[in-house]
Amino acid sequence: MATGVAIAGLGHHAPERVVPNAEIEGRLGLEDGWIARRTGIRNRRYAAPEEALTDIALPAAKMALRESSLDPADVGLLLLATSTPDHLLPPSAPLLAYRLRLGSPGAVDITGACGGFLYALSFAENFVRQQKKPALVVAANILSRRIDPQEKASAVLFADAAGAVVLEPRADGDSGLLSLELRSDGAQYDRIRIPVGGSRAPFSPAADEAALKMHIDNGRRVFSHAVHMMADSARCALERSGITACAVDRFIPHQANRRMLDAAAHAIGIPLEKILSSVGEYGNSSAATIPLTLSLAHRAEPLRSGETLLFAAAGAGMTGASAVWRV
Repeated sequence: MATGVAIAGLGHHAPERVVPNAEIEGRLGLEDGWIARRTGIRNRRYAAPEEALTDIALPAAKMALRESSLDPADVGLLLLATSTPDHLLPPSAPLLAYRLRLGSPGAVDITGACGGFLYALSFAENFVRQQKKPALVVAANILSRRIDPQEKASAVLFADAAGAVVLEPRADGDSGLLSLELRSDGAQYDRIRIPVGGSRAPFSPAADEAALKMHIDNGRRVFSHAVHMMADSARCALERSGITACAVDRFIPHQANRRMLDAAAHAIGIPLEKILSSVGEYGNSSAATIPLTLSLAHRAEPLRSGETLLFAAAGAGMTGASAVWRV
């Protein structure tokens, strides 16, 4: 019997501290309203000093598990999409699985930057379809500790948040991924990066503190390449699934900034009213933005069986992806 894959539960979490635009505009000497006009962002959340990545991932994962009504011990795989783990080594996913009392599932981090959630979702969907076991996908980031507070390009955008999705096998073979298009463009590798801390430039006591923070080189070019990657991969995914842009019920793009969402939707042919967005109140938390946005929207208007969802993302690397999902 064909096995479909259903979204059994959704969850989200954002730290308590709300950081309004005025705080950042005052620090950078920007005029009132500059950030909102350029990005559509009004507020974002920052984690408390004592909070680590798994601390903000945990509530989102618990919410998704509660909604699924699954026994946590039945989860066979946990994938954690993040660029800001608790430690560089070991991976944080096994710790999160332990804190969730999942038993001993497979658990690993995926460091795919803004596209990381869609990579994790596609890997988990295949696991559920093949192994007939539930999977938990969590995406979370604490980017407030990775931005240079004096670099306008990154300081106005990035934030901290988490989102989670529980997938389970269903007898209905129509639910789950209808098509997937994964992309990368290594020619743009240096556009968004943290210069020091990897094997190319290891940590050193002499390292400039600014080199330990995120930098965006040529924001306009990043915007252009990201929109192209999202739109082109989405068109390919739709074509492969045999679904037109007009037939998409909800478009859930990576929440980089509002202008990018609108530009990608226009290029794909998605009406603006079908865009799900959380960027205004939560900012850009990289991989976490798609499951965060989907969970928030689900609370306002629950997903309905048979709906068609279109996901699209692009970010550092550059890596990106688009996926068509049947609820």
